[in-house]
Amino acid sequence: MPQPSPRDRFLDLLRAALRDGTMEKLTLGKYRGRDASLENLYVRPVTLKSGHHLGFLWRHATRDVTKNHPPEAAVVELEALIGASFLDAHLFTTGQSAQLECQPDGVARLRIKQASANSGPEAPPVPLSLAHDRPKSHLISADAPWLKALGVTNPRGQPREGMADKFRQIQKFAELFSHLLDDSGLAREVAERKRPPLQVVDMGSGKGYLTFALAAVLGERAIVRGIELRPELVDLCQRVARENRLTARLSFSAGSIADSHVDGCDALIALHACDTATDDALARGVACAARLLVVAPCCQKELRSQLTAAPVLAGALRHGIFQERQAEFVTDALRAQLLEWAGYRTRVFEFISTEHTARNLMIAGIRSGAGGDAAAAEQIREFAAFYGIRHHRLATLLKFPLVET
Repeated sequence: MPQPSPRDRFLDLLRAALRDGTMEKLTLGKYRGRDASLENLYVRPVTLKSGHHLGFLWRHATRDVTKNHPPEAAVVELEALIGASFLDAHLFTTGQSAQLECQPDGVARLRIKQASANSGPEAPPVPLSLAHDRPKSHLISADAPWLKALGVTNPRGQPREGMADKFRQIQKFAELFSHLLDDSGLAREVAERKRPPLQVVDMGSGKGYLTFALAAVLGERAIVRGIELRPELVDLCQRVARENRLTARLSFSAGSIADSHVDGCDALIALHACDTATDDALARGVACAARLLVVAPCCQKELRSQLTAAPVLAGALRHGIFQERQAEFVTDALRAQLLEWAGYRTRVFEFISTEHTARNLMIAGIRSGAGGDAAAAEQIREFAAFYGIRHHRLATLLKFPLVET
């Protein structure tokens, strides 16, 4: 009897993980289909009101598309994609990981690695037949003691009054950061022990909600440091980290974004750093060649007084709200372009629905080269000239002249 092919064995592992409730996530890469903008597909178990589904996150160059499918329909779609549209598939379960690598000529290789015995206790698997009876799963448990200590959840593990949006924001950030870590290649390098634990810095960590979330998601794979200007918040976060025995891999220090040392940083985040503080954070990340940069800008005021848009827009821009939104767009578009010039593959997307927060734009950059492309530089200068911009904080910090002399 012929032996099953590597692809068939991989699909058998996928079906078994779904049947046993042990699947954590599935990543498909090396896309070779017709959609030039499509990069990856990420699949995770999700629990909806209608029962257990698989959430498909289609990662495009400039946007994400999310769709949920019942398990049976999801498997049918995945069978058609794996080894055809996507040549690389990586399955993670509670007990092992499996990677299928296919060549265009049909040759395939399957590698299986057992989960580390030192990875800590796992939650018991939940079969699909029982999935609709369990509460909605999150990357970060609602029962996490640090969530209670920071006032996000109550002793019963439920969001406190007025903190439901914050709880959603924390969960969404954890999910997004996990995907970005996969995209950057850092997650795989750590999993394969090709590098020491990641050095992750949260610039302007505030009360530490997302800094603790980083530590929870990354676990022993990273050392996380929060930098915050207000000493009282640093003291609070240090105390919570100490009481939860997290200080071996999580710490907080007082300082400004512009003056803090981040040498050796692999991933840098700065969420809702006000106005040019976002630029300071990005510049620090670029200077230390961080592989991953993640920012959620806030209060983009610097360029508003400089903007001199085309005369045809004058009538619309007499309204203050449009001026404000234009300033936000121009500021963040310029940031994204400058990061690309500096050697980062950049994506801009909504962090979380505006229903939960108005400050929902996120810029992510993954280091992909040395930067300095002349065509990118010319495009930036044309963009700046169109809006009459002569000075921009990030351009100054990156020593990029917006106006050629």
